[in-house]
Amino acid sequence: MTRATASQSQRLAAVQAPVIPIIARWIAETPGTIALGQGLVSYPPPPEAVEAARRFGTSLEDHHYGPIEGLPSLVGALEDKLARENGIAVRPASRVVVTAGANLAFMNAVLAVTDPGDEVILPVPFYFNHEMAVTMAGARPVAVRSTDRDQLDVEAIAAAITPRTRAVATVSPNNPTGAVYPESDLRRVNALCREHGLFHVHDETYEYFVYGPERHFSPGAIDGAADHTITLFSLSKAYGLASWRVGYMVIPESLWEAIDKIQDTMVICAPSVSQHAALAAVACGRPYTERQLGPLRAARAIMQRELGRASQVCEVPPAAGAFYFFVRVFTSMDSLVLTERLIREHGVAVVPGRVFGESSCAIRVSYGVTDAATAEEGARRLADGLLAMVRP
Repeated sequence: MTRATASQSQRLAAVQAPVIPIIARWIAETPGTIALGQGLVSYPPPPEAVEAARRFGTSLEDHHYGPIEGLPSLVGALEDKLARENGIAVRPASRVVVTAGANLAFMNAVLAVTDPGDEVILPVPFYFNHEMAVTMAGARPVAVRSTDRDQLDVEAIAAAITPRTRAVATVSPNNPTGAVYPESDLRRVNALCREHGLFHVHDETYEYFVYGPERHFSPGAIDGAADHTITLFSLSKAYGLASWRVGYMVIPESLWEAIDKIQDTMVICAPSVSQHAALAAVACGRPYTERQLGPLRAARAIMQRELGRASQVCEVPPAAGAFYFFVRVFTSMDSLVLTERLIREHGVAVVPGRVFGESSCAIRVSYGVTDAATAEEGARRLADGLLAMVRP
């Protein structure tokens, strides 16, 4: 009798492989590579957050499971922050749930609002973990092109809605493009979701990273939006807490029963030590992040200047937020091949556009984790590499 072979689920087989570990392996094999790929910041958490973590553990209760929705003190501080900075009045129509990062918050949202075969609209280029989460949940990601300046094409989003659509996901400031969506477009998407009985899932991970005259806007602040808007936040970027895995979401009260089940099953609660650090970071507030933006602006200007030197072989759409440029390269070369060659031949790492749903050759360039000198050398290598590999 032939023995059957156990295999992974077909649902998971359809999920794209995480690209960051692949790039990390290429970097490890190429000593001296400058990493302009992963979305990290170069500054540490506030000292107050580190001190709060040091004090953690002195009471027996510190080592018990915490509330699924988060420590009451942190939830309260976040509600105050949301009202003051984002114009989001949490109670009574919605609630805050503390999560182990914004990726878990998005997974919570997808599992809570979709059934297998349902659809979630993702403007392209999308954040790759969002597409992965939708596929992992057994739903179908529906990619919708953005404008040629990486802004939302609201008419295209409307045209993509079908009876199976359950949500539209937006990210602003955007990962991977750095685009900041204007309030008018976000209001139109939110109204579209309300009209069709959909959820508007909006990721505001980079809310503090906006440059120039553009302004960040939270759709959750719109009158009447609370019952169909899910807003995601992260402390990884603003407060340098990437490894601590702490974020939060604002959900309609009607979804709490579902989110309660999901989070209890996955993690029970975000790590308590991280929540204590988060509480101290939130007390430091937005001014802490704003003090770090000077070096980011300097690195951004350097990157723009050097990429401008390669303008005959690539295009850099406007990017007023986050810490990314999404560079379209004038070649038929596969973006993953281009990425590997940039690492191995020119010592600079980026992320290939194909993982963000981009069909043409594009790369995401991050300047978040670099100082000015490293940014300049990395940008020089990138521009020289593109000029060497791509014929104008």
